[in-house]
Amino acid sequence: MKRIAILASGSGTNAENLINYFKNSESISVALVLSNKKEAKVLERASRLGIPNRSFDKNDFIATDEVLNLLKESSDYIILAGFLLKIPAKIIDAFPNKIINIHPALLPKYGGKGMYGMHVHNTVVENREKQTGITIHYVNENYDEGAIIFQKSFDVLESDSPEDVAEKIHHLEYKYFPKVIEKVILENGR
Repeated sequence: MKRIAILASGSGTNAENLINYFKNSESISVALVLSNKKEAKVLERASRLGIPNRSFDKNDFIATDEVLNLLKESSDYIILAGFLLKIPAKIIDAFPNKIINIHPALLPKYGGKGMYGMHVHNTVVENREKQTGITIHYVNENYDEGAIIFQKSFDVLESDSPEDVAEKIHHLEYKYFPKVIEKVILENGR
């Protein structure tokens, strides 16, 4: 059984989707949910779904090995689901090609520090992009620059507001993120 830890900073809808997707899996389980925000709704969602969870402060993540050791004890893979902190090199080194992120745009466009959530959708609409979508990628030492695993796009309509784009992005995230994670883990397990 491969164990995943989900790191999230916000409401946790993608985390909840992943937990529900893998709850009856015989090969993958969600072992832990961590957040860098004590009040993040993702922690409530994890508790309600019976998944061990906790918050941590930035110092524990960057300056000490507390979070690293917790991840090593509990997880084979780390999944970022709306997690906003940059992953320290020591965690990347401990989990080579085993940290996966989802980004709400077609990377390399609209990636990098500060480009998350509605910031991305607003920019896509302001720039009158014809297409956008999701990117699932490995995490490296730079924001949103790891090797791309999967992308799925859709046409942006002239009438689409940033909220319309967000809704379409969420639909793609919920549909594809669990399946892509499952495929990567099962193929790496061979």
